[in-house]
Amino acid sequence: LPNPYFVDTLRRLTGRSRAVKNFLLKHAETRALLEKLTDLLTFLVPEYVREGKSYLTIAIGCTGGRHRSIAIVEELKSNLQGISGAQLQVVHRDWKREGLADSFSRQKSD
Repeated sequence: LPNPYFVDTLRRLTGRSRAVKNFLLKHAETRALLEKLTDLLTFLVPEYVREGKSYLTIAIGCTGGRHRSIAIVEELKSNLQGISGAQLQVVHRDWKREGLADSFSRQKSD
């Protein structure tokens, strides 16, 4: 996927900012990845629920943990909200790294 880090106006932002999301979603490969992940998980999660499994961990990563992985996870969560029996929890593991916590908090839902 294209890396927002290499766009000067996006570098200091995180994947929760609308500008980063828009940058990523304008690329066909980002939309294709989200579609494929959504299709897979829309199939898989109800199977986990049906089998009585209590949790499923999904990890998405990128080079710096600041832009792409955060944006993809946030979009994926939005896409999966309607799955019956699923409770979704997002943990952005690396957002506290390298001063991301301050910028992450400021960009929540902007």
